[in-house]
Amino acid sequence: MTHSDESIEVNSVIVGAHDEKIYRVDYSIKTNRKWECIFFEVTTQLSDKKEAINYHSDGKGNWTKNGVPLNEFKGCIDIDISLTPFTNSLPINRLQWELNKPQQIKVLFLDILSQKIMPVQQRYTKLSQTKYKFENVPNDFEAIITVDESGMVVNYPKLFVRTR
Repeated sequence: MTHSDESIEVNSVIVGAHDEKIYRVDYSIKTNRKWECIFFEVTTQLSDKKEAINYHSDGKGNWTKNGVPLNEFKGCIDIDISLTPFTNSLPINRLQWELNKPQQIKVLFLDILSQKIMPVQQRYTKLSQTKYKFENVPNDFEAIITVDESGMVVNYPKLFVRTR
């Protein structure tokens, strides 16, 4: 993660296997200093199929691809890339929190293995300084996520544990 006076940038690689096929996901995310997502690029390789997408935003949920507005994602300030817990850190750091007060947000969701991009509703509730309840809406999935002092996910039960 790189911080500047203007932005926060994250670059990462995910490698794994699904249905006995190897996948690789390279992603770059750029936010402004308020943790509002302003750019992302995701390159996926699933077996022998490679794809790349990149979208830009004004940080207020107005997305474009190659300068063309993507109205279906209007209002999605955050993105959620399946296969990485990092993107849960975006709303955790962006939103203003009161304990046990849920906040529902519209998110641009990238389902990497299904190769779908769609707007979804998610709900986060701050339970303590380091614990957040995450829910898909309608509630077909929930988890208690643990973060460090910087709001970065360190434990996403059954899916991810940061080792250092």
